[in-house]
Amino acid sequence: MIATVPVNLEGGPQCYQHAGWQDGAAQKWHIRHGFFTANGGVSTGLYQSLNCGFGSNDDPALIAENRRRVANSLGFQPDQMFGLRQTHSASVVKIDSTSDASIDARADADALITNNSGYALAILTADCVPVLFAVPEMGVIGAAHAGWRGAVDGVLEATIAMMAKLGITPNQIEAVIGPAIQQANYQVGDDLRLAVLAAHDDADGFFDPDQDIDGKYRFDLPGFVQSRLRKAGLVNVTDFGIDTYGESSGLFSYRQATHAALPDSGRQISVIGLVQNPTPKMT
Repeated sequence: MIATVPVNLEGGPQCYQHAGWQDGAAQKWHIRHGFFTANGGVSTGLYQSLNCGFGSNDDPALIAENRRRVANSLGFQPDQMFGLRQTHSASVVKIDSTSDASIDARADADALITNNSGYALAILTADCVPVLFAVPEMGVIGAAHAGWRGAVDGVLEATIAMMAKLGITPNQIEAVIGPAIQQANYQVGDDLRLAVLAAHDDADGFFDPDQDIDGKYRFDLPGFVQSRLRKAGLVNVTDFGIDTYGESSGLFSYRQATHAALPDSGRQISVIGLVQNPTPKMT
């Protein structure tokens, strides 16, 4: 876990960024990325203000403008930023020159990878774990949406396996875990705990008995995600440790909205893009 603060990008969107992925003149590939917050957009009310989720009941025109702002803030156009219809699956999509970034063309999947310059990969969350992947020296990137079901069913391992098909070994991959619901605020029942343990019998340490309600547990979903990444062979994993739950978080939280009896919640977007430096400087 590392301490970090959000930054305001050009055009208004606010995001968290990993210091290790900042552009450098000597690099062949530039990794442009952000774990965007709920701030810096045009939506109002429940969705104030950078809601990027077409699955919400927000005005689609406002969502499209928010997504445009996000893409532009990282140096991309909206038709260069690819998203998904997320289904809590272990399915992964490879984005290439034949792919269509339009909303209607989104695949049913929960992770994307690419080795094509000029493309950005986007996933949405509102408590689930966003994970961005990069191999900067090879020009390969990925993004995964890991809710508890997807993490249990192998979306992270599937993403790594898809990246490996591009000639990457797991120990080359850098992964960053963005804002997600943290253990103190993620109360679950024994049914969810048993479902996780049925697939991963070594995961019991990620559940702490709830101190207030018998039969309930607090699940460390980001910790479980990190363990899956390391078991898959990654050695460079960073967890921001930022909690989406809480009125002062500046982030959308579906669970927070539910507990507040709100009818809906916005979605924040996490994006990673790849740009080739045409003239890297020699060092």
